[in-house]
Amino acid sequence: MSRRCQFTGKSVLSGNNVSHANNKTRRRFLPNLQETSLLSDVLGLSLHVRLSTRAMRTIEHNGGIDAFLLGTSNRKLPAEAQVIKRRIIKAAAKKAATAAA
Repeated sequence: MSRRCQFTGKSVLSGNNVSHANNKTRRRFLPNLQETSLLSDVLGLSLHVRLSTRAMRTIEHNGGIDAFLLGTSNRKLPAEAQVIKRRIIKAAAKKAATAAA
């Protein structure tokens, strides 16, 4: 499992440790990833995903996983998030069709 947020794409960065004597050694900056489950109202189930804490705050700020994915363009979403977004769109269309009939 890669160290990458499934919705924002935030991943590992690299840089230097710099000592007092100005010696430089390489290091990695790891994102703060958490395993979490998010409840999708449209799908009616919880999605188990690996998100950065910043992505969790953004999702809550936008009103949940459904509103976040539907309000974000596909260009800004990784492939895993686009798959979930398509499932939400399809389920919303199906729910609207049964409500109209």
